[in-house]
Amino acid sequence: MTPLHKRLPRPVAGVLAGLGVVALAACSTAQEAAQEAAEPTSGATAGQECPVEVDESVTGTVNVAFQAIPNGDLVVRDQGWLESCLPNATIEWSQFASGGEVVQAFGSGTIDIGLVGSSPATKLVSPPLDLQAQVVWIHDVIGDAESLVARNGAQSVEELAGATVAVPYGSTAHFSLLNALAGAGLDPASDLTLINLSPDAMLGAWERGEIDAAWVWSPTLDVLLEEGTVVLSSADTAEAGTPTYDMAAATTEFIEANPQFMVTWTALQDEAVRMIQEEPELAAEAVGAQLGIDPAEAAAQMEGYVYLRAAEQAGQDYFGGKLGEDIARTAQFLLDQREITELAPPEVYEGAVYGEAIDQVAS
Repeated sequence: MTPLHKRLPRPVAGVLAGLGVVALAACSTAQEAAQEAAEPTSGATAGQECPVEVDESVTGTVNVAFQAIPNGDLVVRDQGWLESCLPNATIEWSQFASGGEVVQAFGSGTIDIGLVGSSPATKLVSPPLDLQAQVVWIHDVIGDAESLVARNGAQSVEELAGATVAVPYGSTAHFSLLNALAGAGLDPASDLTLINLSPDAMLGAWERGEIDAAWVWSPTLDVLLEEGTVVLSSADTAEAGTPTYDMAAATTEFIEANPQFMVTWTALQDEAVRMIQEEPELAAEAVGAQLGIDPAEAAAQMEGYVYLRAAEQAGQDYFGGKLGEDIARTAQFLLDQREITELAPPEVYEGAVYGEAIDQVAS
């Protein structure tokens, strides 16, 4: 029997609080909101038949962090696959608004596995946090789904000099924004005003005219586009050499204690991507149910991402070679931008990738 629900030491949470990685809300408020938002939607179809081999050996409780991002993670949740494939385990889902909040939850020991962006994942294992965690899956490669939107007709990043720009700190959008500013020769500390806002908080700030631009994802992105225009997207920054991802990370302690859970979880994520690629209407229905939107709207949002099967992720471009290098390059950029205090040793970034479950599922 494999027990779940491993925990990290709680003193790490004090370091996270000092960094201010969570936008706007106190921890207790964020946690309460996450739990409320994690209640199953009326469209959820929990209890669907398990599409992979059922594993009755896994027991205990596992806490999963998710975000309202249209990818396979929402398919897995909507279909109730973890629950049906691991019938003797208890799966607790908690929703978070950004990768920064998920990093805080890892630090406080309240989650075991969850969705973070590539920038938050890098912060997770870098000083001063130095958490023992690894990337275990790429939910998606971010494209037009995350974009910089400006009002007042700005057509280029250079035209944002002197503007007030909002972004969720510690997110992939933050990383893309900093790269775009560097490419335009703008210093975020002096040439414009950056403010840390969660996607929900951006809406009110935008309506009150308190911000001139924001780099964010749907559904907030869609609302801002009603009055604003896209200046740049994460597809553009990826083409310029700085791709961003939505990833899943887990604590190393949890991974090592629960290898069978990791195999089943990975197989289900792979099955979700198969559905996205081969049965897009069914996938859009599941994602739409989780987001509370029409399937057609969900399908439109999903067009802004690239989804990879396990066999693709096992290759040299990702878990088979370059992903650790991408994390190290992200860390160097974050250091240059003073987003982390120092680099971890190279072997930390090389070891921040767990590919065993992916290799097994892909074989």
